[in-house]
Amino acid sequence: MEIRHATNPEDFKQYTTDKIKKEFMIESLFQTGELNMVYSHYDRVVVGGVIPTNKTLKLDAGDALRTEYFLERREIGIVNIGPKGKVVVDGEEFELNKRDCLYIGLGKKDVTFHSEDPSNPARLYFVSANAHKEYPTKKLPISDAAPTKLGSDAESNNRTIYKYIHGEGIQSCQLMMGMTLLEPNNMWNTMPAHVHDRRAEVYLYFDMEEESRVFHFMGRPDETRHLLVKNEQAILSPPWSIHSGVGTNNYTFIWAMAGENYTFKDMDFVPMDELK
Repeated sequence: MEIRHATNPEDFKQYTTDKIKKEFMIESLFQTGELNMVYSHYDRVVVGGVIPTNKTLKLDAGDALRTEYFLERREIGIVNIGPKGKVVVDGEEFELNKRDCLYIGLGKKDVTFHSEDPSNPARLYFVSANAHKEYPTKKLPISDAAPTKLGSDAESNNRTIYKYIHGEGIQSCQLMMGMTLLEPNNMWNTMPAHVHDRRAEVYLYFDMEEESRVFHFMGRPDETRHLLVKNEQAILSPPWSIHSGVGTNNYTFIWAMAGENYTFKDMDFVPMDELK
């Protein structure tokens, strides 16, 4: 498990592009036949990618967590972004089609990942946060998730938001997770920009063409930087940072948050004339 430490925003001002990538971008999360994880000191979230083939891949605490098993003091949200897969939780099977979500609560000991067709494997993405209370394991298919329409073609941000894990959806301790789909010919996300200094956030960009890119903007509102993001790459967004993007084509992204509160609308919006 790779460890990423938190960064002081004053130090961030001096970072080169390579340094920003090293600290905040997760470039190679998905590798065939592997389970890869990054542990961030921002709200102690763990970000993972799994492509199971013939070998069973198990969620393992390893040495980083210093617990007997991964979910001993944690909860996790999983979204399948590829072909049909399956997650087995303490012997109970959950089939996941593309864009289906599974939440697993505190205390589940044995979690394994599988593909229906190992030659065309699932691509299972997850985010985990610390938990203090057990909530029921629950699957939410994309077909049952309530869509929220936002934006417009005129603003190039016509999009649909699916909230999976939140106060009015799947219940959790502190993890919130959902997905945003931009319509064709729409490229902007999270603009006007905002910050939420009480919660870090993770973005995974996917469903992008090989040559497509997203210019992901981050940093304090008055001193922004950008990263060039490819398909199935993730960004760790500190609480003090904006997290906006514009693509060369439309795209989809999964957002996940954990931190001080459990209020989706806890955002401090930044007026356009304050962005620099």
